[in-house]
Amino acid sequence: KKTAPEKTLNMYNTHTGESINIKYHGFGVYDSDALDRINHFLRCHYTNEVRAIDVRLLDLLCDIQSIFGNGKQIKIISGYRSLEYNEYLRSLGRRVSKNSLHLQGVAIDFEIPGVGNYELFRIAKSFGAGGVGHYPEFVHIDTGRIRYW
Repeated sequence: KKTAPEKTLNMYNTHTGESINIKYHGFGVYDSDALDRINHFLRCHYTNEVRAIDVRLLDLLCDIQSIFGNGKQIKIISGYRSLEYNEYLRSLGRRVSKNSLHLQGVAIDFEIPGVGNYELFRIAKSFGAGGVGHYPEFVHIDTGRIRYW
C-alpha cells in the first residue's frame, strides 16, 4: 500500500478549545518540532503534563482521517492522561482502566463530526493496528494489543 508523502492532522481539543492543523511527516521524515506541538496539543488538560504520543498512533489517526477527507476536523476527547487525572476519573465512577493506555501516550479518544461512531469504529478496526473501543460519545484507538469492545 502506497503511503502519502505527507501526513497532516487537523484536530480540535474539546477540553482546551485549541485547534491544530499540522503536517508532522513529509518525505519519509517525522518533523520533531511538529511532533512536539502535537504532544503539547494532546497533553493532559487537567495537569498540563505533556508526554510523547506514539507516532504509530498519530499515523493511525491520520489514516482514519484521510478516509473521511482531511477537511474534516478530528475532535479529541482524550489524548495523554496523567495518573492524577486518570485517578480523578476513576473516583467519579467512570469506566476508566487503572492501567489505561492513555497514561503511556498510546491511546486517543476521538470523534469526527458528521461521521457516526459505529462507522468510525468499523474503519478503525479495519486497520488491525491495536485496540478499538466503541462508546456512544467517541471511539477509542490505541497501539496496544489488538482487541475490540
